Amino acid sequence: MIKKILIVDDNATDLLIIKRYLVRAGYNEIVSAGNVQEGIKKVETESPDLIILDTMLPDGNGFEICQVIREKYNQAKPRIIIITGSVDAVDAVRARRSGADDYCAKTFDCAPLLEALKRIA
Repeated sequence: MIKKILIVDDNATDLLIIKRYLVRAGYNEIVSAGNVQEGIKKVETESPDLIILDTMLPDGNGFEICQVIREKYNQAKPRIIIITGSVDAVDAVRARRSGADDYCAKTFDCAPLLEALKRIA
């Protein structure tokens, strides 16, 4: 069961939109980070059940942080969804290889993200 969600995204507008849709979907325990280093620290301190990672971050990318989390924890938890707002960055194969449970494009209505969340919950 997914209770706590960590969103790692450096775009404040995207972060606000994602949080709003997650709250409407019934997820109320949401924390966020704006870069890879902060995201890794929050994984350690917050123990999220699900991590939503943007592909493009100021100090790395979602694929790298996903791989670091999987290597460090060496388990299926937390669940990880990699998201992107860039059509050029869409790479589901790379997401799976890095250890992500699912992958989707960012949209203004967050429908792909909510569908991905339902698939892995």
